[in-house]
Amino acid sequence: MHNTQNPAMPFTDDVKSSLRIAYALRRVPQDRLAGVLPCPDTPRTGDIVLAEVEKIGKNASLEVTDGRSCRLHAGDRLAVVFGNRYATMQFEGYARAEGKRCDLLSKGGVCGVVASKHAAVPDPTKLRLLGAIADERGHPLRLGDFALAPPPARERPRVIVVCGTSMDAGKTHTATSLIKGLQQQGCRVAGIKLTGTATGKDTWSFLDAGACAALNFVDGGYPSTYLCTTQELLSLYDLLLAHAASHRAEWAVVEIADGLLQLETAALLKTKRFTAAVDAWIFAASDPLGAAAGLRMLRSWGIAPLAVSGIVCMSPLAMKEAEAATGLPCLPGQELERGRLTAQLLEAVPSLISA
Repeated sequence: MHNTQNPAMPFTDDVKSSLRIAYALRRVPQDRLAGVLPCPDTPRTGDIVLAEVEKIGKNASLEVTDGRSCRLHAGDRLAVVFGNRYATMQFEGYARAEGKRCDLLSKGGVCGVVASKHAAVPDPTKLRLLGAIADERGHPLRLGDFALAPPPARERPRVIVVCGTSMDAGKTHTATSLIKGLQQQGCRVAGIKLTGTATGKDTWSFLDAGACAALNFVDGGYPSTYLCTTQELLSLYDLLLAHAASHRAEWAVVEIADGLLQLETAALLKTKRFTAAVDAWIFAASDPLGAAAGLRMLRSWGIAPLAVSGIVCMSPLAMKEAEAATGLPCLPGQELERGRLTAQLLEAVPSLISA
């Protein structure tokens, strides 16, 4: 909990002018970042803090709220947020500190302490905590306070879910290609990154592909979704899908981070309340064996993807193996952009053909 014995010290003009505000705080109005309180005794997910860069490591730059990648230097002051991270190719990290020090867990501005890392990844960038960031009334700021409010009810869009074998299997490229393919057929499409750790590049790629809206868990008040309960993820899904509907989206392409063995992903995909609301599935795989094993697992959960895509599509031979092993077409992103699946999707929803 926070120590509120002392009033917040207002930010000086020097701090205000030099402060790097992380992407994860993009929903927090800058004028609410008004001062600093003592560091939280026990940090919690969502606590917004002021930190100073002590040593540059893996993340040598920070995504800031306007989308720019800001190069970091020792001594830079950052507005970041405590959260957990699950990334098999990078860090396993948790929303905690070691005294007044912690690690930068992601380029998007999530901080905590690294518990393990991939052997090929450098040590994390090291931060020194200067205090909890407070508003103009001296109240400590938390990310959940800035979540989107539920919008008025509208008819929900049709949903295509992209899931995959693992981190870096090509899920975002697959989702982006699906958005482009539907958008070129005149459909209004929203892109939703439902799970993961705060970063802007995925949602920006959705917008670049023509999405009418790009949403992620930050819009629901979460810096990341690792260790979220299934109920929290279902509520987040309902909120983001409702906002996609408010943008008059006819389709929502929903990307689920990490792989099928990740605990939150597996729990979500085995929950009937979620799967029953999905109209189509695409599976992104890194290699043919992963495609075969993943499809076997999905089918055991009652999920029947329409196609395989992802990194496996970089090799024609690997595609042949994947198609033989799964019985599904293996479609590169270019084919999805050209509408290879669009006709099949639209046939399943005739009302949208004339919309």
